[in-house]
Amino acid sequence: MTSTTPEPGKLRIALIGYSFMGSIHAQAWTTAPRFFDLDVVPVLAAVCGRDQEAAQSFADKFGIGRVETDWRTLVADPDIDAVDICAPGNLHAEIAIAALQAGKHVLCEKPLANTLAEAEKMALAAEEAKALGALAMVGFSYRRTPALAYARELVRDGRLGTIRHIRASYLQDWIVDEDFPLVWRLEKDKAGSGALGDIGAHIIDLAQYVTGHRLAGISALTETFVKTRPLAGSSSGLQALPGLETSSGPVTSSSAETSSGLRAQGPDMAERGAVTVDDAAVVIGRTAEGALATFEATRFATGRKNAIRLEVNGSLGSLAFDFEDLNELWFHDHTDPAESAGFRRILVTEPNHPYAGAWWPPGHGLGYDHAFVHQAADFARCIARGEQPEPSFAEGLQIQRLLDAAETSAANNAQWQDVTAGA
Repeated sequence: MTSTTPEPGKLRIALIGYSFMGSIHAQAWTTAPRFFDLDVVPVLAAVCGRDQEAAQSFADKFGIGRVETDWRTLVADPDIDAVDICAPGNLHAEIAIAALQAGKHVLCEKPLANTLAEAEKMALAAEEAKALGALAMVGFSYRRTPALAYARELVRDGRLGTIRHIRASYLQDWIVDEDFPLVWRLEKDKAGSGALGDIGAHIIDLAQYVTGHRLAGISALTETFVKTRPLAGSSSGLQALPGLETSSGPVTSSSAETSSGLRAQGPDMAERGAVTVDDAAVVIGRTAEGALATFEATRFATGRKNAIRLEVNGSLGSLAFDFEDLNELWFHDHTDPAESAGFRRILVTEPNHPYAGAWWPPGHGLGYDHAFVHQAADFARCIARGEQPEPSFAEGLQIQRLLDAAETSAANNAQWQDVTAGA
């Protein structure tokens, strides 16, 4: 089946999931056509979630006219052009493959899948669908941060020379409390992996995106510091942090359950379940081009909420990025005289910086949500022009191979794993 466009000039989107990611994707779709020329107007035609009442409330908030509780209904509907998947990882493969086979364009949140086998099936489905006009992209949104997109340009233009070192970290602390409940992100059957796949995938993708290098081999260690946690419906009295949600809404001590449906029996009883993913991961690697790379991803860095850092060192210079100052890029030109050389701050808000020209006057910075607007704009433009949006499912598969290799390495005492791109 080929993709249809029932309303010329419009891209009718079905959003699957309506919690944290669903909200920011919905905002992005509604904002993108107001600031970017897209060749097609994205329209949020429907939202899907398990809870009819909660999904309706979400739809009312974002002006979405249709609510469904079964994603299959939307995938089969010829009036839907694209499916945006913001559900937990265990649902990605089934939804994406069905949507592509139905001729829908697909945007799928990262990581692409929970397992390498699922990712391979998704990439194959995307390749087959592409021949029939349906296009797919995986949502590594941080690529669209202007400072990081500009960093990529500096590397591409040779300003850093030969890349020798890549180091990246992604630090959070939202589960430091040992009585934080067992939400779905801590269950392997739903999340695939823990910090490794959830946030480690981002910095691995960013490192490759900015430098153009591909990791050819890695070694990894992972650790689960807290082995058991109160079941999400138990009487621990804890509330989930913003954004740490199930696909049907926020996890709270009064309303949420684990997939088993077990709940504590009594005000002082907090049944605990096993944490089946990693809390932290450390990865070292070597790129096919000869650079050394280090990565750290953790949810146990006390005091760090969403701290992302990337530094790249080359023969002619270096660059450094800190997400807590996301409108800034630090650049060192090693060809400058020693007496005046050093890192200098670049405020990435000029009209000729990537994406920045669509927004505010120079010096008026952007935020976390803008990267999702840029992602929506890029996706819509590519769909309108029949061009493959990036990153493709094939790129998402390459990241999945690295995540799989990291898990294998960690399970074998940091044993080195060769990773052949495209294998």
